[in-house]
Amino acid sequence: MSADLFSLKGKTILLTGGAGLYGRGLAAMLAQTGANLILAARDVGKLQIVADEEQAKGHRVTAESLDQGDEASVLALAERVHARFGALDGLVNNAVLRPMKGANGAAEQFAESMRVNATGVMLMHRHFGQKMAGAGRGSIVNIGSIQGMIGPSYELYTGTNMGDMPPDYFFHKGGMENLTRFYAALYGPKNVRVNNLAPGGFFNHQPEPFLQRYCDHTMLGRMADDTDLGGAVIFLLSDASRYITGVNLPVDGGYTAK
Repeated sequence: MSADLFSLKGKTILLTGGAGLYGRGLAAMLAQTGANLILAARDVGKLQIVADEEQAKGHRVTAESLDQGDEASVLALAERVHARFGALDGLVNNAVLRPMKGANGAAEQFAESMRVNATGVMLMHRHFGQKMAGAGRGSIVNIGSIQGMIGPSYELYTGTNMGDMPPDYFFHKGGMENLTRFYAALYGPKNVRVNNLAPGGFFNHQPEPFLQRYCDHTMLGRMADDTDLGGAVIFLLSDASRYITGVNLPVDGGYTAK
């Protein structure tokens, strides 16, 4: 098998939310592939820092403004990107808003979460996906969560003072999994693939009791680090996965399989 099947060199990839917990690691790994990488989020200042860091390494990375919950902003970005680069080869929907902090968060917070994380994700599929379909090629990779597949594990948090778990995250990550299937079916005849990744827990210096319980629940005995998601994303963006679409792929060290 040719290594070129896994190559993203010269391809134009848009990554939303490239400065956060998952996003910074994804930005670094995608930049290393030789892709023409576009980062997009509301805080362009943070993204520009990432872009500057990657450009200093010789990578092609640019930062763009995007309010995912505002259709005019999504449309404007789609037009800017298309005018400058043509149709995207790949889109990674990674941006997420976390307004709710627990089970008793305000209904207004839930609605705001849906504006960005549900309606906004649909708009990204609609406006960028249509351009990909028009070009007859492309791959969309959604960054979901195992929390869209399973219920909350409250026992992990006992005695940690880590706070409560919010319902909006479980709702929109579960919806993202089936939205992936919808657009995979819609765009498949146009040679545009749509897949969903479901990452597990990400190491972020959590309290030791939580870490021990979580790691014990995985088959690999650890949480994810900032390099664990990128390989799967690169695979799904590349021609190596050209017959894979509509898939939900857990990247969780075996958490949901145990």
